Amino acid sequence: MRIPLDYYRILGLPIQATPEQLKQAHRDRTLQLPRREYSDQAITARKQLIDEAYAVLSDADQRQAYDMGFLAKTYEPESEVKTPAFGKRVTHEATALEPVIDSHTPSIEIEDKQFVGALLLLHELGEYELVVKLCHPYLSNGSIGLKDGRFGDPALIVPDIILTVTSAYLELGREQWQQGQYENAASSLEAGQNLLLRESLFASLRGEMQTDLYKLRPYRILELLQLPLEKAAERRKGLQLLREMLHERGGIDGQGEDQSGLGVEDFLRFVQQLRRYMTTTEQQGLFEAEARRPSAVATYLAVYALIAQGFAEAQPALIRKAKLMLMQLGRRQDVHLEKAVCALLLGQTEEASRSLELSQEREPIAFIRENSQNSPDLLPGLCLYAESWLQDEVFPHFRDLLDKSVSLKDYFADPHVQAYLEALPNETGNPSNEWVVVQPRRAGTTSKSSPTPTNIQLTNTPLESPLTTGTRVNSEVSGVQVNESVSPLLSAPPPPSIRTSVEAGSASTSLQGSRKPESSRRSSSSTRETPPSPVPEPTSSGTTPMM
Repeated sequence: MRIPLDYYRILGLPIQATPEQLKQAHRDRTLQLPRREYSDQAITARKQLIDEAYAVLSDADQRQAYDMGFLAKTYEPESEVKTPAFGKRVTHEATALEPVIDSHTPSIEIEDKQFVGALLLLHELGEYELVVKLCHPYLSNGSIGLKDGRFGDPALIVPDIILTVTSAYLELGREQWQQGQYENAASSLEAGQNLLLRESLFASLRGEMQTDLYKLRPYRILELLQLPLEKAAERRKGLQLLREMLHERGGIDGQGEDQSGLGVEDFLRFVQQLRRYMTTTEQQGLFEAEARRPSAVATYLAVYALIAQGFAEAQPALIRKAKLMLMQLGRRQDVHLEKAVCALLLGQTEEASRSLELSQEREPIAFIRENSQNSPDLLPGLCLYAESWLQDEVFPHFRDLLDKSVSLKDYFADPHVQAYLEALPNETGNPSNEWVVVQPRRAGTTSKSSPTPTNIQLTNTPLESPLTTGTRVNSEVSGVQVNESVSPLLSAPPPPSIRTSVEAGSASTSLQGSRKPESSRRSSSSTRETPPSPVPEPTSSGTTPMM
């Protein structure tokens, strides 16, 4: 059996090594023992190869002869060594190892019972992919090829080789993780884990792989969701991984343990980072489901998705659904400004004005008042604010809306919108029974703010504290649950006051130039940043990359 190793690599030395260096390298390699789980047979086979390398290279005549063959093999022209079969020189009887031995790679002949020793040496040299390739023919048939006694006592040799291969999968996965190949890393770790499960061996190593897979999961989700929309299957896989994390955590702001190492605030930043890679439909489905836990954070994110999709696709029924959800959040949070925008988009001008009067958002209200001068109400300023808010704070969080422009004129001119608003019944400020009940907060709990931030960096250092722009929700606001049976209503054209205000708002836009509310300007600069690519750096000892 030939193995793609040479005596210099076995000792970890260059071809110019001196006799003193050879002696020291032989001593060091002999003292460096592999993992304690290996059998004496594996350790003996490894030592035999080290001793053989030293014996040849420490003898001047043998070393000269070996060097001539070594150099000839390394620098031999490729045209002289190719064969029709594999493009490699065939110098021994065909084996399953030939396809992985390159024609210019030096190799040595070993006994079959030294196979596990050679694998150990290749593993120590960092040749993880090569270890996997060499063992694949013997493991692909359920390890039957290792149980015929050819490589030694099957009771010893099978665990030794399984340990070497799965350790190679573990280290290969960590290398791929460091290189930012997160799905490839997960595939390597899962392959090693499945092999250990099949053979029922080394539970501790299996647990080590599972720990890495848990910590790798956020990176995989980010990688999969950044794929083009045409990669539908891969993106669905990313969403499924995210749902699994949410289930284990008990929701976006839950206290459950998903083994990822992300705390509540870190996970909120992670979710916020993901949003710009998700479409309106994906976010609506995910966050409406999460809102039923209940979760105020998920409810607010669902509101954003409903408003965005409702406006972009001229579906005011979705905006009405968002408004009903805001009514529930309004019992504990100041969401009057968002309600005013929803009321405006539903043609409910009086309710929009009442919501503005109740809002405590000073900067936006000041902006709206300033841009409603010479008007009997605040609708012109609200129209301008709504366009700016949708363009700068809502649309940038949705992958399918990043390049879309906002126009209230076009929205209200849509026949479907006009028909819906015409049929929309008058609504009071009380929540409709189409929206399910808020559960009372438990006695003794206090209200803590959990704003949804705008970015996350998955690194080894603590994440920055979240920004407050955008989501102003209370993590303990009790349970808003979405009733999926909210039936779409038919609609109505905007009343004359809406048309007038839209035109006035648009005119104000042209007069005011680039003036926007302070909150919009802040949000625009932060939400349009490209999130950093998270590449953790494992320690030199090969320990698990931490986040």
